[in-house]
Amino acid sequence: MVKAVVGANWGDEGKGKITDMLAKEADIVIRFQGGANAGHTIVNNYGKFALHTLPSGVFYNHTTSVIGNGVALDVPKLFAEIKSITDRNVPMPKILVSDRAQIVMSYHILFDQYEEERLAGKSFGSTKSGIAPFYSDKYAKIGFQVSEIFDDDVIKEKAERVCAQKNVLLEHLYHKPLLKPEDIVKELQGYREMLAPYVCDVSTYLWNALQEGKNILLEGQLGTLKDPDHGIYPMVTSSSTLAAYGAIGAGIPPYAIEKVVTVCKAYSSAVGAGEFVSEIFGEEADELRRRGGDGGEFGATTGRPRRMGWFDAVASKYGCRMQGTTDVAFTVLDVLGYLDEIPVCVAYDIDGKVTTDFPTTTMLKKAKPVYETLPGWKCDIRGIKKYEDLPENCRKYIEFIEKQIGFPITMISNGPGRDDIIYR
Repeated sequence: MVKAVVGANWGDEGKGKITDMLAKEADIVIRFQGGANAGHTIVNNYGKFALHTLPSGVFYNHTTSVIGNGVALDVPKLFAEIKSITDRNVPMPKILVSDRAQIVMSYHILFDQYEEERLAGKSFGSTKSGIAPFYSDKYAKIGFQVSEIFDDDVIKEKAERVCAQKNVLLEHLYHKPLLKPEDIVKELQGYREMLAPYVCDVSTYLWNALQEGKNILLEGQLGTLKDPDHGIYPMVTSSSTLAAYGAIGAGIPPYAIEKVVTVCKAYSSAVGAGEFVSEIFGEEADELRRRGGDGGEFGATTGRPRRMGWFDAVASKYGCRMQGTTDVAFTVLDVLGYLDEIPVCVAYDIDGKVTTDFPTTTMLKKAKPVYETLPGWKCDIRGIKKYEDLPENCRKYIEFIEKQIGFPITMISNGPGRDDIIYR
């Protein structure tokens, strides 16, 4: 059985917690896209952790954690992250790295920084982790696949090609120091030694696991609205954030994915630039940000304050539809307990026309939120384990949202801990 855990919106929906929770039943947990540019925050018996590359199953002894071929693999960050959890008494996880994954090079990170610097006020709000330059190189076919770094002749020849291309940009566009082929070779040889014990033909490994009836969990990064095709282009990430891509980014057949758990927040938040129709500002936003998440709404990777907004049913309905949702996990509901009334964005007004269909980015720029307001429940719902024990107005809020998005809410998260969950 393969389940995918993905985000409905801009990322930051609380996927780390849901993956950590579902990993209890899983044999294998796989990251299938993205890099170390976005984090997952997890609270469990070992403490509070922010993971960036490691799959969220690393806290269980029974799981194997896999870095899929679709991931942008930043080797030093992966090993720093392993050390950061083992230093805090987490047992060394079982880790496999796809021999078809590609490597984020130190120059990708530099190019990311140089480009954001060059764009200044018109930047894409990159986390400067090298992600866009990495994926550009992958598709321009000058990236380094893990399998290639075990052959010195291949990396020497490729390093020359990379320098020929990159140095033109470094000299004439960025006015920065040039790359040397021997430095690239040395960097890759270092990574080779680090990765050697973990490299695996992941698609064969997963095929065999499927034949044996193992439980596999695919873990996505960010959410639908950051997908390069179906998101708020160009303010998107550089790899597909959709569950469908899980088949490609992990190397399994598409029909193997039987369940898609789409994580949706009880309100909205986003890190970075881009259209955000239900965004709120000032004191109203500050209060929600302070109370939000576990210790406030700040990016797990960047520490940037997240942009806040009310629940956006238009974006979430679209987000769930594009993911192929079978189950919605509704998170951080406990945060809203302080409100007398709770606005929900139920439609967009675009040039006087009201729609519940999510538009392309150029139209999105003109969209104004249409709100319906629901009564709050004015109490703390942490610790509640049964759906029927939730306050009536809280249940009404969940059921209203479920009706608006048209997908079943089967899990409700009412706190940051692994066991703060209500199954419906």
